[in-house]
Amino acid sequence: MIIIPAIDLRGGRCVRLTQGQATAETVYSQNPVVVAKRWCDEGAEMLHIVNLDAALSNDDERTLKALERILYEVNIPVQFGGGVRSLDDVRRLDELGATRIVIGTTAIENPVLLSHIIDEFGSTIVVGIDARDGKVALRGWEKISNIEAVDLALKVSEMGVERIVYTDISRDGMLSGINLEATRQIAETSGVKVTASGGVASLDDIYAVKELEQYGVDSLIIGKALYEGVFTLEEALDAADSGEEE
Repeated sequence: MIIIPAIDLRGGRCVRLTQGQATAETVYSQNPVVVAKRWCDEGAEMLHIVNLDAALSNDDERTLKALERILYEVNIPVQFGGGVRSLDDVRRLDELGATRIVIGTTAIENPVLLSHIIDEFGSTIVVGIDARDGKVALRGWEKISNIEAVDLALKVSEMGVERIVYTDISRDGMLSGINLEATRQIAETSGVKVTASGGVASLDDIYAVKELEQYGVDSLIIGKALYEGVFTLEEALDAADSGEEE
């Protein structure tokens, strides 16, 4: 299982939001490039970078410049998402060098566009399904729809999407543990690879998510637990490799 450190960018800085609330921000670094290089140096195989400015419909030029610098400085794949809502957005990120591009709101609001994007970019495209109480959240988590997360997972898999990033936003940034049951349901329903996200609180969560590999959950995004020093990236990587406590 792959452990993917998260870097959330806002105003060109590395931050974390609690449950996606724009007013609940903690700044971890003014220089996200340094953070990216740290995770790379410590053994990360991939980074998950979120453009919070675009997700929250703010000016995101500083964030895109930070992404460009990160892509130049690190030599591991980068998965990038947040506010990706047009074909031009995808093309720009592809040109910058993002390995995977995560699309969220557009998957619901414009499935025709999503289909065109999948046709052009194939496995580069990942659908991010962010949910609260099983319902899909839109536009930077500011709106909760009536759409069931499992229904969206099935729909996008039928459209040709090969990977889903699933986040329970009620747990994101809370250090309250991964929603294992919901993650398993998304993987089982869709039949595609799933990256779990939201709420990792201890190494036990890594061992627990590893048990879901049989359903197609092959990776785990970790944010706050790493930034708060709950465990080190090395410890997380060891847990993912071993799958059992020493």
